[in-house]
Amino acid sequence: MKIRDILQSTRPTISFEFYPPKDDAAMNHLLDTLSRLRDLRPSFTSCTYGAGGSTRARTLEVTLKIKQQFGLEAMAHLTCVGQTLKDIDAVLKNFATNGIENVLALRGDRPIGQPSSERGQPEPPEGGFPNFKNAVDLIRHIRTRFGNTFSIGCAGYPEKHPEAPDFETDLRHLKEKVDAGADFVITQLCFDNKDFFNFVQCARAIGIAVPIIAGIMPVTNAAQIKKFTTMCGASIPAKMQRELDSIADNPEAVVEYGVNWATAQCRELLAANVSGMHFYTLNKSKASRQIVENLGRDGALR
Repeated sequence: MKIRDILQSTRPTISFEFYPPKDDAAMNHLLDTLSRLRDLRPSFTSCTYGAGGSTRARTLEVTLKIKQQFGLEAMAHLTCVGQTLKDIDAVLKNFATNGIENVLALRGDRPIGQPSSERGQPEPPEGGFPNFKNAVDLIRHIRTRFGNTFSIGCAGYPEKHPEAPDFETDLRHLKEKVDAGADFVITQLCFDNKDFFNFVQCARAIGIAVPIIAGIMPVTNAAQIKKFTTMCGASIPAKMQRELDSIADNPEAVVEYGVNWATAQCRELLAANVSGMHFYTLNKSKASRQIVENLGRDGALR
């Protein structure tokens, strides 16, 4: 089922994101995680796309297992950096052949050592398609080449993309992605709902009408979350940082704190009629499962 249809019939949606494992042991761990989250009946799940070709073959494998082995709706990530037009179409045809109806279209990170153009965008590989320098071009191509075969999602940044010169420029770029054919937006992780609500309000003000799903990352490691937020341009609220610093040497306390923070964040989002919540699981089930169970138990999630 296409996610654009799920969003019309089921709100709020609950979804989980995984990344493709690098070896068989990691794959077995991921399958165990999927089995533990399946009974929560997520609206859909997604699998990221390996940068620079590192785990791209696993993306389809995991996405198919999600759909065929676990009976869950699946969304595959697809990036265009470092790929030729032939590469991109081959991947999309493979998705379609195997019944994958949902794609999250992304620019992707430039592989290490790949040169950039004067505008700071990644250059396509030899034999590539010059316009495939960002998600807008990828979305436009998918719509032109494949019509409505796929429901297409795109990424949004409540605190702006780290490469964007300012929030307004980044928001205009998001509108370009929606105008090119994106059906919904999934945001980068965000710990302060004020940033998310402001992002949605500003998006609506410039004519972005598609559903916007909030990205949620439960904190399970104090040092790790600093690294993630630095990479993606998100910020850690001062209160959260102080309280994490005070328990950083107690891993169990950090996990409990992360679950409680995210549960409270999700309650507020649900009260504001958010379109959905997308959990970045890091291929682990405990924290995300506990949050969803908390929301179900207190009636916030019906």
